[in-house]
Amino acid sequence: MSRRTGTVLAATSIFLSFVLTALFVPRVAAQEKPVKAKATKPKSEEAEEAAAQRRTVAISLVLSLADEAKSFKDQTRRARIQARAADVLWETDQDRARELFHRAWDAAEIADNETAKQRAEELKKMEGGGGPVVLRGGPDLRSEVLRLVAKRDRQLGEEFLKDFDEANRKATDDADAQRRLNPTGADPGAAKRLQLARRLIDDGQIERAMQFAAPALTGVNQDSIFFLSVLREKSAQLADTAFATLLARSSSDPMSDANTVSGLSSYVFTPFLYVTFDPQGGANQSRMRGNTPPPPVTPELRNNFLRVAYQILMQPMPAPDQDHTTSGRIGKFLVIKRVLPLFDQYAADMAPALRTQMTALTSYVPPPLQDESNAAVSQGILPDESAAEPTQRMQERLDQAKTSAERDAIYADYAVSLTAKGDPQGRELVEKIEDTELRKNVRAYTDFEWVQLAVRKKDAAEVARLAKNGELTSIQRVWAYTNAAKLVATTERPHAVELLDEALKESRRINGSDPDRARALTAVAVGFADLDQVRSWETLAEVVKAANSAEDFTGEDSRVTSKLQTRNMVVMSNGNAPDFDLLTAFRVLARADLLRAVQLAKGFTGEAARAVATLAVARAVLEKPSEGLAAAN
Repeated sequence: MSRRTGTVLAATSIFLSFVLTALFVPRVAAQEKPVKAKATKPKSEEAEEAAAQRRTVAISLVLSLADEAKSFKDQTRRARIQARAADVLWETDQDRARELFHRAWDAAEIADNETAKQRAEELKKMEGGGGPVVLRGGPDLRSEVLRLVAKRDRQLGEEFLKDFDEANRKATDDADAQRRLNPTGADPGAAKRLQLARRLIDDGQIERAMQFAAPALTGVNQDSIFFLSVLREKSAQLADTAFATLLARSSSDPMSDANTVSGLSSYVFTPFLYVTFDPQGGANQSRMRGNTPPPPVTPELRNNFLRVAYQILMQPMPAPDQDHTTSGRIGKFLVIKRVLPLFDQYAADMAPALRTQMTALTSYVPPPLQDESNAAVSQGILPDESAAEPTQRMQERLDQAKTSAERDAIYADYAVSLTAKGDPQGRELVEKIEDTELRKNVRAYTDFEWVQLAVRKKDAAEVARLAKNGELTSIQRVWAYTNAAKLVATTERPHAVELLDEALKESRRINGSDPDRARALTAVAVGFADLDQVRSWETLAEVVKAANSAEDFTGEDSRVTSKLQTRNMVVMSNGNAPDFDLLTAFRVLARADLLRAVQLAKGFTGEAARAVATLAVARAVLEKPSEGLAAAN
């Protein structure tokens, strides 16, 4: 730490001690000189002064942290801390917040450029035949900064977006590579807008999200359609109106082709699944999430799509040597085949003409691509027959297996698949695996899946049973115990405390240098916050000690994961764990005792953990109640 930073922190500590002491002066004075009771300020005025003093402390904390962040060698941490500090300060000092946003943007640009250089070197290794290379995307820091900026200041967000668009135009080679990797996506600038807009939707900033997204909603691609599907879950009217506008554009655009139709169909019939075909019949399938039922659009909007789709698909094909459509003849055949069941169901009068058009294209399509079982054609449109009878399909595979290893792999596949659906048969299949190590690994993966399922069902007894007897790691066990405690905290308070005691014991079994120890203890501290604040503070002090012994602890690792690898598959499961973050713990406890929270936050030796804790304390004081509620949810 630099001498200047040390001076700033020392001065801040003196100031904080003075201000925090001042919080208690009015009460002490009132006790010592009761004869002057008439001069005592009204309680409402005292409360206002105390609140103002708390805000002063919080602002001072953030400003001190922002100054310290300027000296961070890690550009990623520098960018994140200054952007978050700006977000916290926005309501009280917009000029200073804008300055911090600019600093954060500069640091993010440096970090992203470094990531881009590393990625380019890895691509060269791949092209040079240097063996398999894992491409590391790295954090997209400018997007993180933009998300916070856009939430606060649209004009500044547009300024940063313009800078980003210009950088993308200069990096033409990289943009070309991105298009090769993602041929169904928007151009990099538009994709960035839509990515930002989607994050704003996640933050509840619907109107602002639409302001940023509007310039990018002029073409049909997976980014624009996925954005509209996400938007529809928050505002069906806005999304349907934007989609209707996109339909009108597509209807009048001479460049619209069969893939345009397939892309548009995603919004109406297969949300979050986007399928297109190339001129050779190859399929591009993109999923944003698992199987999702069609949205309840109005019959008018659905029929409008079918009319536009019919108009585009019935356009006469150009001569083969002049066909520059993205689908070509083969792709157009496959798109018509894909959407034809929709016309049969909703616009039967148009279906015969489309069948005639498809027949005319058949001579260009190789027989294998005409096969009725083409999975890409039916994906999301027709039921997946292979999934209809999983037990029967499993037995067919078992009958063909020649070794116990092959049978074990099949049992593992179906145990995982059935467990994900909550089918008890998944447990039975685990026990049929002969290989001891594989059986143990599959049981560990599926037990954590059962824990997550029980949490979603709010079955506290089952969560607690699995926490005690399941094949779980220590961090997973703590996650289960703390979630079970949360489920019974209001109805069975003593039982909730017992569950947290078990979580605390399990936390202490984790190695002292493992970041999971500090993370687990943080969750226990959060759990005790509403049940026993004394123990909550004691546990949080233990968090500080554990964090200072774990070099890699950042204070914001809000996931508990499980991974399984077999000869046939690699699967990973994530449990959302916001209570494992310092943000949650300090935000809750700072409201109870600001001075104590400040002192504990200062106790972290790691830059990342200290910054997260400090910002959490400041947020607890400065944020509006509605913001705190939104963050908690």
